Parts: sequence; structure tokens; C-alpha cells
Amino acid sequence: MPDNTPRDQFGSTGAGAGASGSAPSSSQQSGSSGASGKRGPGDPASRGRTSIADGVVEKIAGLAARDVVGVHAMGSGASRAFGAMRERVPGGGSKSVTRGVKAEVGEVQTALDLEIVVDYGVPIADVARDVRENVVNAVERMTGLEVVEVNIAVSDVKLPDEDDDEDQDSRLQ
Repeated sequence: MPDNTPRDQFGSTGAGAGASGSAPSSSQQSGSSGASGKRGPGDPASRGRTSIADGVVEKIAGLAARDVVGVHAMGSGASRAFGAMRERVPGGGSKSVTRGVKAEVGEVQTALDLEIVVDYGVPIADVARDVRENVVNAVERMTGLEVVEVNIAVSDVKLPDEDDDEDQDSRLQ
């Protein structure tokens, strides 16, 4: 006699594993919803939680800020000098893309503080606007977080005849 019991897409009868006395099939997940045999509620993309570390947002923001014409460097003179000395030490690490960037990351929003050095002759307000726009676009596109603010501190202006702190030879030997 043919079995006319309705079955779902996974071959389950909908009566649940307990009714037949057999173990759940490998196609069922432990998060099944009761007797329907369907998988968990909602869109699969909404199951679980994604967290993004502050350092990830700082790297994205640092790279986006450096891409703007008129930004000479990131960070204060002291942090750039310390970074330059650290790079000279074997195993001291490479240039830090997060230098001059501080992020506070929440579940759905982030706020950023940037410290930049601009090239002499460029309009600082225009550079700051372009940095803010580039950083917001990059962070929101890559992380999905809403950027609520990007605070920019211009700590120095790079003059054409100045040597870079990073290019100078250290007095320490």
C-alpha cells in the first residue's frame, strides 16, 4: 500500500523525530522549529552575530585617509618618530597603518578620531572634508557599520624643504 504521508523538502513527514522513534536525519539541524521540520526562523544571514574589532576599523580608516591627496602622514610627530625608530630595529615591525587612528566600535555604529599631517599649500578644510568622506565610505562599505563621526586633528604641516621624521637617520647608534 503506498505511503501518502505529506513530506517536506528534506523527506521528513513533519511528525518529528520523536514520533517515529528514529534519529533526526543528517539534513535536519538541531535548531529546527518543532513539528514543522523546517530550519530555524528567518533569513540564514540573520542567524548569529558578527563582531568587528576596533583594529579592523582603524586599518580601513587609516588606509582610506592615506589615499587622499594632501595627506602627508598620519599621527603626531612623536608617534611618527617612535614608529620610525621601531621600524629600524630588526623584527620591530612594519609601518603601522593604524598610526594616527583611533576607533570606537559598537554593535552597529563606529566613531573615529584621526590625526593627520597635511602637505603645505593644500587647503586644509578641503583635505579634511575629503578624508572624512573617503573614510566614511570605506568603513561603511567594508564593515556595514554606520560611521557617526570622524574627528580630524591636523597636527602638522609638511613644508617642501623639511625632511621627513621617518627619513632622518637616528642619532642613536
